[in-house]
Amino acid sequence: MTGPKNEGDSKLTGRTGGAQSSQSSAPSSVPNSPAPNSPAPSVRPAPVAASAPSRDVAPLMAELGLQEDHPTNERSAEPTAVVAPENLLTVAQQLRAKGFMLLDCVGLDYAAYPEPKPKRFAVLYNIYHPHDHRRLFLRVWLDDGETCPSLYPVWKAANYIERETYDLMGIEFAGHPDLRKVLTPDDLEGHPLRKDFPIGESPTLFRDGRFLDPAAFRAGLSGQDGGLTGWRGSLRRGAQRDVVPPVMPEGGPK
Repeated sequence: MTGPKNEGDSKLTGRTGGAQSSQSSAPSSVPNSPAPNSPAPSVRPAPVAASAPSRDVAPLMAELGLQEDHPTNERSAEPTAVVAPENLLTVAQQLRAKGFMLLDCVGLDYAAYPEPKPKRFAVLYNIYHPHDHRRLFLRVWLDDGETCPSLYPVWKAANYIERETYDLMGIEFAGHPDLRKVLTPDDLEGHPLRKDFPIGESPTLFRDGRFLDPAAFRAGLSGQDGGLTGWRGSLRRGAQRDVVPPVMPEGGPK
């Protein structure tokens, strides 16, 4: 007569009821070591992040033969190149071929500037590349009455921004298809951003027969009464409600 088997010695497993040691059923904690002659696993190098494109426009200016504008040995906040009026269209066409676009155009009057400038007026074009974010300003120096070539044949965006410069500064753009005022009324004489434009208020008679009296117009803007527009502050025409707090203190702004 045999005694009962120790439970830890063996147990029946599977359909055949074969004996299996309880020690062999536990998972081995020893890792599988590679074969002696097997090659070492290859390590893939980490990907190198692509560097951002340079925004330096010095090579571009050198390629186009442009000189940086800093006559007083003080560099501008943004790269600015001086372009003669007769070369402006050629430079603009080369920049557009490289993917640049026109963002803005402004006029400047240096009549009252403390430091001497090459000429009284300057037209400043803001040129920008939408992909690598390079930016370059083109400055064109002009005498009073001298025209600047329009960049409308190169960038259609020059249409309204050159009209605005003409309206406020009086600089004419040769070759512009529709050089008209865009902000001030046609009846207004002069160009408001010129240094010699009289500071003050002058009554203006518009083409449609409206007469603009500065004092009445200002009263409407200050909120003291309806003025010419029929408005009083934020109220529509005919409204009687008082605004609390008042739109403007008694007697106008302090």
